[in-house]
Amino acid sequence: MDMFIVRGGERLSGSVSVSGAKNSALPLMAAAMACEGETTLCSIPDLVDVKTQSQVLGSLGMDVNRDPDGALRLKTVDETSCIADYDLVRRMRASVCVLGPLLAKRRMACVSLPGGCNIGDRPIDLHLKGLSALGAQIRVDRGYVIARADRLRGANIFLGGAFGSTVTGTCNVMIAAALAKGTTTIESAACEPEVVDVGNFLNAAGAKIEGLGTPFLTIEGVEQLNGVKHEVIPDRIEAATLMIAAAITGGDVCLKQVRPDHITAVIEKLREIGVTVE
Repeated sequence: MDMFIVRGGERLSGSVSVSGAKNSALPLMAAAMACEGETTLCSIPDLVDVKTQSQVLGSLGMDVNRDPDGALRLKTVDETSCIADYDLVRRMRASVCVLGPLLAKRRMACVSLPGGCNIGDRPIDLHLKGLSALGAQIRVDRGYVIARADRLRGANIFLGGAFGSTVTGTCNVMIAAALAKGTTTIESAACEPEVVDVGNFLNAAGAKIEGLGTPFLTIEGVEQLNGVKHEVIPDRIEAATLMIAAAITGGDVCLKQVRPDHITAVIEKLREIGVTVE
Protein backbone atom coordinates (compact mmCIF):
# COMPACT_ATOMS: atom_id res chain seq x y z
CA MET A 1 0.00 0.00 0.00
CA ASP A 2 1.38 3.42 -0.97
CA MET A 3 1.60 6.13 1.65
CA PHE A 4 2.85 9.64 2.23
CA ILE A 5 5.18 10.32 5.13
CA VAL A 6 4.99 14.00 6.08
CA ARG A 7 7.54 15.44 8.48
CA GLY A 8 6.15 18.80 9.52
CA GLY A 9 7.30 21.60 11.74
CA GLU A 10 8.70 23.72 8.93
CA ARG A 11 7.46 27.13 7.85
CA LEU A 12 6.49 27.10 4.19
CA SER A 13 7.84 29.92 2.06
CA GLY A 14 8.57 30.66 -1.57
CA SER A 15 6.72 30.83 -4.85
CA VAL A 16 4.81 28.12 -6.71
CA SER A 17 2.63 27.96 -9.82
CA VAL A 18 -0.78 26.30 -9.60
CA SER A 19 -1.45 23.51 -12.11
CA GLY A 20 -4.29 23.45 -14.59
CA ALA A 21 -7.57 22.08 -13.23
CA LYS A 22 -7.88 18.33 -13.65
CA ASN A 23 -11.67 18.49 -13.43
CA SER A 24 -11.63 20.86 -16.38
CA ALA A 25 -8.87 19.16 -18.35
CA LEU A 26 -10.54 15.73 -18.54
CA PRO A 27 -13.87 16.84 -20.08
CA LEU A 28 -11.99 19.32 -22.29
CA MET A 29 -9.95 16.45 -23.70
CA ALA A 30 -13.18 14.57 -24.46
CA ALA A 31 -14.70 17.71 -26.01
CA ALA A 32 -11.80 17.85 -28.46
CA MET A 33 -13.27 14.71 -30.04
CA ALA A 34 -16.27 16.80 -31.12
CA CYS A 35 -14.04 19.22 -33.06
CA GLU A 36 -12.73 19.17 -36.61
CA GLY A 37 -8.99 19.64 -36.93
CA GLU A 38 -6.45 19.98 -34.14
CA THR A 39 -7.16 21.24 -30.64
CA THR A 40 -4.41 22.51 -28.34
CA LEU A 41 -5.04 22.54 -24.59
CA CYS A 42 -2.50 24.50 -22.55
CA SER A 43 -1.65 24.03 -18.85
CA ILE A 44 -2.82 20.42 -18.77
CA PRO A 45 -1.57 18.86 -15.49
CA ASP A 46 0.79 15.89 -15.69
CA LEU A 47 -1.39 13.38 -13.84
CA VAL A 48 -2.23 9.69 -14.08
CA ASP A 49 -5.87 10.53 -14.86
CA VAL A 50 -4.77 12.69 -17.80
CA LYS A 51 -2.64 9.83 -19.11
CA THR A 52 -5.57 7.44 -18.72
CA GLN A 53 -7.86 9.83 -20.58
CA SER A 54 -5.23 10.09 -23.31
CA GLN A 55 -5.28 6.29 -23.61
CA VAL A 56 -9.08 6.24 -23.79
CA LEU A 57 -9.05 8.85 -26.55
CA GLY A 58 -6.23 7.04 -28.34
CA SER A 59 -8.30 3.85 -28.38
CA LEU A 60 -11.10 5.89 -29.98
CA GLY A 61 -8.97 7.08 -32.88
CA MET A 62 -7.50 10.29 -31.54
CA ASP A 63 -3.88 11.34 -31.85
CA VAL A 64 -2.83 12.81 -28.48
CA ASN A 65 0.61 14.37 -28.01
CA ARG A 66 2.14 16.39 -25.19
CA ASP A 67 4.47 19.26 -26.09
CA PRO A 68 7.56 20.07 -23.97
CA ASP A 69 5.70 23.07 -22.50
CA GLY A 70 2.96 20.77 -21.18
CA ALA A 71 0.31 21.55 -23.79
CA LEU A 72 -1.71 18.69 -25.27
CA ARG A 73 -2.43 18.51 -28.98
CA LEU A 74 -5.43 16.39 -29.91
CA LYS A 75 -6.76 15.44 -33.33
CA THR A 76 -9.12 12.75 -34.56
CA VAL A 77 -7.45 10.52 -37.14
CA ASP A 78 -9.87 7.56 -37.19
CA GLU A 79 -13.62 7.73 -36.54
CA THR A 80 -14.37 4.02 -36.89
CA SER A 81 -14.06 3.04 -33.22
CA CYS A 82 -16.94 3.77 -30.84
CA ILE A 83 -16.01 1.41 -27.99
CA ALA A 84 -14.30 2.69 -24.83
CA ASP A 85 -12.63 -0.26 -23.16
CA TYR A 86 -13.65 -1.34 -19.66
CA ASP A 87 -10.09 -1.68 -18.39
CA LEU A 88 -9.47 1.99 -19.18
CA VAL A 89 -12.82 3.50 -18.17
CA ARG A 90 -12.93 1.70 -14.82
CA ARG A 91 -9.77 3.52 -13.74
CA MET A 92 -11.38 6.93 -13.98
CA ARG A 93 -15.04 7.97 -13.89
CA ALA A 94 -14.48 11.16 -15.92
CA SER A 95 -13.65 9.09 -19.00
CA VAL A 96 -17.41 8.60 -19.40
CA CYS A 97 -17.38 12.14 -20.87
CA VAL A 98 -16.61 10.54 -24.24
CA LEU A 99 -20.27 9.47 -24.45
CA GLY A 100 -21.53 12.88 -25.57
CA PRO A 101 -18.98 13.57 -28.31
CA LEU A 102 -19.16 9.98 -29.59
CA LEU A 103 -22.93 10.23 -30.01
CA ALA A 104 -22.75 13.67 -31.58
CA LYS A 105 -20.00 12.83 -34.06
CA ARG A 106 -20.22 9.09 -34.69
CA ARG A 107 -23.87 8.38 -33.87
CA MET A 108 -22.94 5.44 -31.66
CA ALA A 109 -21.13 4.83 -28.37
CA CYS A 110 -20.28 1.79 -26.29
CA VAL A 111 -18.74 2.89 -23.01
CA SER A 112 -18.12 0.84 -19.89
CA LEU A 113 -19.99 1.90 -16.77
CA PRO A 114 -17.62 3.18 -14.10
CA GLY A 115 -17.79 0.47 -11.45
CA GLY A 116 -19.40 -2.08 -13.75
CA CYS A 117 -23.07 -3.12 -13.71
CA ASN A 118 -23.95 -2.46 -10.07
CA ILE A 119 -27.62 -2.71 -9.16
CA GLY A 120 -29.27 0.55 -8.13
CA ASP A 121 -28.52 4.14 -9.00
CA ARG A 122 -25.51 4.43 -11.24
CA PRO A 123 -23.10 7.35 -10.88
CA ILE A 124 -23.84 8.42 -14.45
CA ASP A 125 -27.64 8.19 -14.45
CA LEU A 126 -27.95 11.95 -15.04
CA HIS A 127 -25.60 11.68 -18.04
CA LEU A 128 -27.86 9.02 -19.54
CA LYS A 129 -31.01 10.98 -18.72
CA GLY A 130 -29.70 14.06 -20.53
CA LEU A 131 -28.46 12.18 -23.59
CA SER A 132 -31.73 10.24 -23.81
CA ALA A 133 -33.63 13.53 -23.82
CA LEU A 134 -31.54 14.57 -26.84
CA GLY A 135 -32.81 11.52 -28.70
CA ALA A 136 -30.22 8.85 -27.95
CA GLN A 137 -31.46 5.29 -27.62
CA ILE A 138 -29.63 3.91 -24.61
CA ARG A 139 -29.45 0.50 -23.00
CA VAL A 140 -27.14 -0.99 -20.40
CA ASP A 141 -25.84 -4.48 -21.11
CA ARG A 142 -23.24 -6.38 -19.08
CA GLY A 143 -21.68 -3.28 -17.62
CA TYR A 144 -21.62 -1.26 -20.85
CA VAL A 145 -23.69 1.73 -21.91
CA ILE A 146 -24.70 1.19 -25.53
CA ALA A 147 -26.11 4.31 -27.15
CA ARG A 148 -27.23 5.16 -30.68
CA ALA A 149 -28.66 8.26 -32.33
CA ASP A 150 -29.27 9.11 -35.98
CA ARG A 151 -29.08 12.82 -35.13
CA LEU A 152 -29.35 14.37 -31.71
CA ARG A 153 -32.11 16.94 -31.35
CA GLY A 154 -32.48 19.83 -28.94
CA ALA A 155 -34.63 19.30 -25.85
CA ASN A 156 -35.56 20.77 -22.48
CA ILE A 157 -33.53 18.88 -19.90
CA PHE A 158 -33.62 18.89 -16.09
CA LEU A 159 -30.27 17.65 -14.75
CA GLY A 160 -30.92 17.88 -11.01
CA GLY A 161 -30.46 14.73 -8.96
CA ALA A 162 -30.68 13.52 -5.38
CA PHE A 163 -27.27 15.04 -4.68
CA GLY A 164 -27.71 18.20 -6.74
CA SER A 165 -26.25 18.97 -10.13
CA THR A 166 -23.45 17.10 -11.88
CA VAL A 167 -20.28 18.68 -13.27
CA THR A 168 -19.27 15.89 -15.64
CA GLY A 169 -22.91 15.22 -16.55
CA THR A 170 -23.46 18.87 -17.46
CA CYS A 171 -20.28 18.85 -19.56
CA ASN A 172 -21.24 15.61 -21.30
CA VAL A 173 -24.73 16.81 -22.25
CA MET A 174 -23.45 20.29 -23.15
CA ILE A 175 -20.92 18.84 -25.61
CA ALA A 176 -23.57 16.67 -27.24
CA ALA A 177 -26.14 19.48 -27.37
CA ALA A 178 -23.64 21.80 -29.05
CA LEU A 179 -23.90 19.60 -32.17
CA ALA A 180 -27.59 18.70 -31.83
CA LYS A 181 -30.22 20.05 -34.19
CA GLY A 182 -32.20 22.88 -32.64
CA THR A 183 -32.18 24.47 -29.20
CA THR A 184 -31.44 22.73 -25.91
CA THR A 185 -32.11 24.12 -22.46
CA ILE A 186 -30.48 22.60 -19.39
CA GLU A 187 -32.11 23.37 -16.05
CA SER A 188 -30.21 22.69 -12.81
CA ALA A 189 -26.92 22.75 -14.72
CA ALA A 190 -23.74 22.71 -12.66
CA CYS A 191 -22.32 26.22 -12.18
CA GLU A 192 -18.74 25.34 -11.24
CA PRO A 193 -15.81 27.11 -12.92
CA GLU A 194 -14.85 23.87 -14.65
CA VAL A 195 -18.20 23.76 -16.45
CA VAL A 196 -17.76 27.40 -17.48
CA ASP A 197 -14.29 26.55 -18.80
CA VAL A 198 -15.61 23.72 -20.96
CA GLY A 199 -18.42 25.97 -22.18
CA ASN A 200 -15.98 28.74 -23.07
CA PHE A 201 -13.90 26.23 -25.02
CA LEU A 202 -16.95 25.05 -26.94
CA ASN A 203 -18.00 28.62 -27.71
CA ALA A 204 -14.51 29.39 -29.00
CA ALA A 205 -14.82 26.29 -31.20
CA GLY A 206 -18.05 27.60 -32.71
CA ALA A 207 -20.78 26.55 -30.26
CA LYS A 208 -23.58 28.87 -29.15
CA ILE A 209 -23.98 28.45 -25.39
CA GLU A 210 -25.52 31.06 -23.10
CA GLY A 211 -25.93 31.13 -19.32
CA LEU A 212 -22.56 29.67 -18.33
CA GLY A 213 -22.03 29.97 -14.59
CA THR A 214 -25.79 29.84 -13.91
CA PRO A 215 -28.13 26.86 -13.36
CA PHE A 216 -29.87 27.50 -16.69
CA LEU A 217 -28.10 26.97 -20.01
CA THR A 218 -29.38 27.63 -23.51
CA ILE A 219 -27.54 25.87 -26.34
CA GLU A 220 -28.23 26.48 -30.00
CA GLY A 221 -26.90 23.53 -31.98
CA VAL A 222 -24.40 24.11 -34.79
CA GLU A 223 -23.29 21.94 -37.70
CA GLN A 224 -19.59 21.86 -36.84
CA LEU A 225 -17.07 22.66 -34.13
CA ASN A 226 -13.48 23.51 -35.03
CA GLY A 227 -10.31 22.88 -33.08
CA VAL A 228 -8.91 25.84 -31.14
CA LYS A 229 -6.13 26.69 -28.70
CA HIS A 230 -7.42 26.95 -25.13
CA GLU A 231 -5.85 27.71 -21.76
CA VAL A 232 -7.18 25.47 -18.98
CA ILE A 233 -8.20 27.32 -15.82
CA PRO A 234 -6.01 26.93 -12.70
CA ASP A 235 -6.95 24.19 -10.24
CA ARG A 236 -8.91 25.89 -7.45
CA ILE A 237 -8.61 22.83 -5.18
CA GLU A 238 -4.82 22.83 -5.50
CA ALA A 239 -4.69 26.59 -4.93
CA ALA A 240 -6.85 26.37 -1.79
CA THR A 241 -4.80 23.46 -0.45
CA LEU A 242 -1.54 25.37 -0.86
CA MET A 243 -3.05 28.47 0.76
CA ILE A 244 -4.20 26.50 3.78
CA ALA A 245 -0.84 24.73 4.08
CA ALA A 246 0.92 28.09 4.07
CA ALA A 247 -1.49 29.48 6.65
CA ILE A 248 -1.23 26.65 9.17
CA THR A 249 2.58 26.72 9.08
CA GLY A 250 2.73 30.49 9.47
CA GLY A 251 4.32 30.68 6.05
CA ASP A 252 4.82 33.32 3.41
CA VAL A 253 3.90 31.89 0.02
CA CYS A 254 3.30 33.47 -3.38
CA LEU A 255 0.93 31.51 -5.61
CA LYS A 256 1.12 32.11 -9.34
CA GLN A 257 -1.56 31.36 -11.94
CA VAL A 258 -4.50 31.64 -9.54
CA ARG A 259 -8.07 32.78 -10.15
CA PRO A 260 -9.08 34.53 -6.89
CA ASP A 261 -12.70 34.66 -8.07
CA HIS A 262 -12.74 30.85 -8.02
CA ILE A 263 -11.67 30.61 -4.36
CA THR A 264 -13.44 33.56 -2.72
CA ALA A 265 -14.90 31.43 0.09
CA VAL A 266 -11.45 30.13 1.07
CA ILE A 267 -9.94 33.61 0.96
CA GLU A 268 -12.72 35.01 3.14
CA LYS A 269 -12.39 32.26 5.77
CA LEU A 270 -8.61 32.62 5.93
CA ARG A 271 -8.97 36.35 6.44
CA GLU A 272 -11.54 35.75 9.18
CA ILE A 273 -8.95 33.82 11.20
CA GLY A 274 -6.27 36.46 10.73
CA VAL A 275 -4.39 35.25 7.67
CA THR A 276 -3.15 37.96 5.32
CA VAL A 277 -4.19 37.31 1.73
CA GLU A 278 -3.20 39.84 -0.90
